[in-house]
Amino acid sequence: MEEMKKSMSIDGNSPWFSGHFPDDPIYPGIAQLKMVVDLLAESMPDTMYMSGLSRIKFRKIVRPDDVLDISVSSDNKEDSYTFKITSGDEDVCSGKMSFSQKR
Repeated sequence: MEEMKKSMSIDGNSPWFSGHFPDDPIYPGIAQLKMVVDLLAESMPDTMYMSGLSRIKFRKIVRPDDVLDISVSSDNKEDSYTFKITSGDEDVCSGKMSFSQKR
């Protein structure tokens, strides 16, 4: 797999902001990981599922209307990927994600 990339603006009306937090909206880490899974799912068969995470680091708070750049590359292991999310020149989130075959 070649490196996959995607840019997106975080919609300030996203339901992810609901209750997280009312007067200080922050895009949750789980939503950031979901963006990576969604990007990888575009090139995977439906028989695969995300089965593991490692070395996850959240480095920057994501706010409404932030623009995020996601890059994912294949790791040395089969069905294992390294990802990084950035905003401008700042690292937002990074780590490794693995997938397995559904049985």
